[in-house]
Amino acid sequence: MSENTAGDSGTRGDSSPELDADAAEGAADDRPTVYDLAPDCTLEDAEVDALYHAEVNGVVDYGIFVDVSDALSGLVHESNLDGTYAVGDRLVVRLTEVKENGDVAFDDEDLDDYRTETVAHEPTVSRVRGLAPGDEVTVEGEIVQAKQTGGPTIFAVADASGVVSCAAFEEAGVRAYPEVEVGDMVHVSGTIETRENALQLEVDSLKRLPEERATEARERFEAALDERAAPADVDPLVEWEAFEPIHDDLRELARLLRRTVLAGRPIRVRHHADGDGMCAAIPVQLALENFVRDVHEDPDAARHLFKRLPSKAPYYEMEDVTRDLNFALEGRARHGQKLPFLLMLDNGSTEEDVPAYENLAHYDIPIAAVDHHHPDPEAVEPLLDAHVNPYLHDEDYRVTTGMMCVELARLIDPSITEELEHVPAVAGLSDRSKAEAMDDYIALAEDAGYDESDLLDIGEALDYAAHWLRYSEGKTLVNDALNVGCEDEERHEELVEFLSERADRDVQRQLDAVDDHVDHERLASGAHLYRIDLDEYAHRFTYPAPGKTTGELHDTRVKETGDPVITIGYGPDFCVLRSDGVRLDIPNMVTELNEELPEAGVSGGGHLVVGSIKFVKGRRSEVIEALVEKMAGAEIDEALSSTAVIDD
Repeated sequence: MSENTAGDSGTRGDSSPELDADAAEGAADDRPTVYDLAPDCTLEDAEVDALYHAEVNGVVDYGIFVDVSDALSGLVHESNLDGTYAVGDRLVVRLTEVKENGDVAFDDEDLDDYRTETVAHEPTVSRVRGLAPGDEVTVEGEIVQAKQTGGPTIFAVADASGVVSCAAFEEAGVRAYPEVEVGDMVHVSGTIETRENALQLEVDSLKRLPEERATEARERFEAALDERAAPADVDPLVEWEAFEPIHDDLRELARLLRRTVLAGRPIRVRHHADGDGMCAAIPVQLALENFVRDVHEDPDAARHLFKRLPSKAPYYEMEDVTRDLNFALEGRARHGQKLPFLLMLDNGSTEEDVPAYENLAHYDIPIAAVDHHHPDPEAVEPLLDAHVNPYLHDEDYRVTTGMMCVELARLIDPSITEELEHVPAVAGLSDRSKAEAMDDYIALAEDAGYDESDLLDIGEALDYAAHWLRYSEGKTLVNDALNVGCEDEERHEELVEFLSERADRDVQRQLDAVDDHVDHERLASGAHLYRIDLDEYAHRFTYPAPGKTTGELHDTRVKETGDPVITIGYGPDFCVLRSDGVRLDIPNMVTELNEELPEAGVSGGGHLVVGSIKFVKGRRSEVIEALVEKMAGAEIDEALSSTAVIDD
């Protein structure tokens, strides 16, 4: 029996003589205790030989039937009655026997003095994980969703082991238990049934826990979430000393993401729409969707709780954040969901992201970023719950986001390791990484059955698919191209061959179009500078886009000259910059241009050697000339090589 605080003294519905304070204190331990059971108390909350307040619910020839709670009744046999009773009369009874068939026997007790203690129902709490159809259970957890349908109200309840849907019916389309809200700690009792291939608890009772008990329950819940959120104990795919501190950061982010899933919060991923961005996002998506399915009893939960979308710009644009915020608020209004956790991949580290982050801050949406662009930590970290970037550990862009996110995915779900062994090499080759670990990644991919030409083709196929998908997820297409979550190896090979060949054809057509219109000069530093007006001389609204076109042109000139090379591709209000062997420090150039030409509205950034800049159309000449002047004074550094494709 579970006891709460002491209640009244004397008989129910009567007044016993009051004792003075000293007498009451001395008599407190001598008076018998009569328990007052809460309405939902069951036989589990009672004990043989204990005294209870009761009410007569029936009179028969051989005795009376009494209720000690809504769920616990029994017989007082006539041989054990001390008086005559009618329906509705109150009395004190002693529980004398629980028979094998479940019947309960009581004796009538005549007491002059006693103390009352109230008893709250303490159900046997079942874990969500392991529930089976037909089980009659009570679940303790947090309401993480409250969705009104045309029939029942569907509550999603999370404990540390999982999340289960609970259907409560008041009447068609009417909110059941309107006093219960998302975030409340509750007890839900009922029967487990199967609905549309998912387990569902048919609710008999749903109660918000009292404040003190809710606090205790939440402490247990949070501690259990922390324990289960622990990431897998796996080492990185290759030994790489530079990666060790980054791996520690990824481990903490994996813990945060697993905990987010366990708490029933949706996750929304934004990633750069290029090869490295997709090599980052697809493994994380696979890992998180697997974990969602492991946590939720609804097999369709991953479809509702995870969303991945590409971003064309290398930062979080206001257009994208407005769409994301609107989607999140609609999800909360229509489906009773929590607001999502936002995960930024291959972007999200720069000052350009701040306005979008500040917009989300109005709604307290958590944000994490995994990125390898040159960061502005002082600007973004006050707005981020987690930030993983090689620059924070004195490394640089050679550690690509795809490399980091493969390890993040494995920390979330190590069972997908074999499926991801080729992905870091695809990411590195797509971003032209010169990291010392690239040879190890390529060797790992070869062991998995991919030679270097296969990896390059996969990267081209991903870039080509991303261009035509634009703002769409294209899950099946990109999964098949990357061969992650792909169910048909032959289809993967045929798709990559088709897409990569189309990409090569379109790139060559673009290079043929611009080749005769490229301006060249030799800078005082000895570096070659190439300029091309993409608006005038490149095919527009097709593949490759301006960033990719500039990159491909740049690569041809690097191969031709073997010298340090800078390439500028520009349009009416933008330019794309690439360099090999020259330390441009593009983020710093953007800062300087804003100071020198405040009326030009310069924005953008990137890495030290690759980036994109936007400006006011009427000031293009001044911006380009100022850039060229800065490039002429840039330091020659043969160790630097461009590593990323910027898409507009």
